[in-house]
Amino acid sequence: MAESTPRPGVLVTGGGQRLGAAVCEAFARAGWRVWCQYRASRAPAEALCERLRGEGHDANAVEADIGTEEGRCALMAQATAGGALACIVNNASAFEPDTGLDFDADAALRQLGVNLMAPLSFARLLARSAVAGDGIDRSAIHILDQKVYNLNPDYFSYTVSKLALERAVSLQAQSLAPAVRVCGVAPGILFTSGPQNEANFAKAARVNLMRRPIDPADVARTCVFLAGTPSVTGTTLCVDNGQHLVPLERDVMFVVDDLLKASIP
Repeated sequence: MAESTPRPGVLVTGGGQRLGAAVCEAFARAGWRVWCQYRASRAPAEALCERLRGEGHDANAVEADIGTEEGRCALMAQATAGGALACIVNNASAFEPDTGLDFDADAALRQLGVNLMAPLSFARLLARSAVAGDGIDRSAIHILDQKVYNLNPDYFSYTVSKLALERAVSLQAQSLAPAVRVCGVAPGILFTSGPQNEANFAKAARVNLMRRPIDPADVARTCVFLAGTPSVTGTTLCVDNGQHLVPLERDVMFVVDDLLKASIP
């Protein structure tokens, strides 16, 4: 029997693994029709969507290059072909080590393209898809980083891109209203990254006010909450156990690494 009311659609960029996979799963379990975008993570993205479909949810993996406007437009066309899209979670991220002194211009532009231009473009494309009076509450959710509220100079270009995106949350909310709501979610450290090993992560994950790791499912549930709450726009929620209130001179992985080295006899 056909559904009397179509499920709302959500597009999650970088949805094949890590936080993106948790976001896809949370939306699917909340009754959303999920489009899981991936670029290089075909196997985990397809496995995730197959598992969700096996549980009775609507989830589809789709390969796309979101680094170009052509790729973004093609992805939006595919995601809206089966029904209206109500939400985009801009989760995909480029994360490369550099400093303000030695950053490579091309590498910095790649990070700005994925971390800033793609989210801005997707929110704009979502607004353009709106039809007056269609009754659809549309939202764009930008995944940020607690670093935007707790600055240190490590991962310079990445941080600059996330700082710009954080400022764009309120600016886009103003610019795209009333067609689209725009919100941000700023997680703390969730997974190992860069040169980090498991021992480093185990300590770094507890450098927050609550002294415990952050559950990625909490971040994912926050995205579902924002997508389903029509009165919220132009604001960012920190989901980081208070990590942004623990100032550090360097990225937490490097501070903890120094502590680990100092403890070796």
